[in-house]
Amino acid sequence: MLLSPDQISPRQKLILAGLYLSKYDALGLTKLGFHGFTEAFNVLGYALGGRPGSIKNYRDEFDPIVSKHRKGWHKRPTRQYCMDVLEEYKDLDFATFTDLVRSLAGYDDRIWNEAQGARRQTGESQFARRLATGLAAERYFQATHSKIPEFRSGEIEDTTRLGCGYDFLIKPLRGDGPLAVEVKGLTERTGSLFMTPKEYSVARAFGKRFYLFVVKDFARVPFHEIFQDPLSGKLVFKKTERTLIQTSWSTSV
Repeated sequence: MLLSPDQISPRQKLILAGLYLSKYDALGLTKLGFHGFTEAFNVLGYALGGRPGSIKNYRDEFDPIVSKHRKGWHKRPTRQYCMDVLEEYKDLDFATFTDLVRSLAGYDDRIWNEAQGARRQTGESQFARRLATGLAAERYFQATHSKIPEFRSGEIEDTTRLGCGYDFLIKPLRGDGPLAVEVKGLTERTGSLFMTPKEYSVARAFGKRFYLFVVKDFARVPFHEIFQDPLSGKLVFKKTERTLIQTSWSTSV
């Protein structure tokens, strides 16, 4: 009996991602919405709380066994704990394995669309883009914030699921007050960023204590850029208004 995603260990999640990429190659990349292996390693690696290089290593580990195109690490035996994962999940079909990889990071297409007020996308999966702009960028921040002068001297609180208008609150050991950090991600080196009305309002209220932390270039080598008080800096925000039509049914009882 297969484990549910919340019962799978962090290392096994990385191993499964590597196995999927080894077994399904370009087909798997396309289905998940990635344009290449480097992007997949970066986005999945950070989103699953590991290193991008770990997923590449696990892909190479399985290549001699399941890949039709790559030799991988064919000069030594596959490690036993990887073989154990392969044995447990070897019978999954493509659709089921794809859903499993998507779920390892807690991704749910229905919930994402409801949270964003967005129409369901057509065509290939939007998994890669959504993961890069969300969870992968957030995990990148968590992995690097202690090395950043603006943030390393305070206690960090994860507020990503609380709807506060920011993703992390940093409480300095001393200073004027807490710092709010909103994290955004981009697949390329440049692109468009969007702030919700709540995020925009909080940024205005916090002023210089609000930081926009942008992780760029997941497609190649991720790096970050920090904007303090983004509404008063070099960024120019353009207001866009949309009218959403909601349909409901009522009855009398």
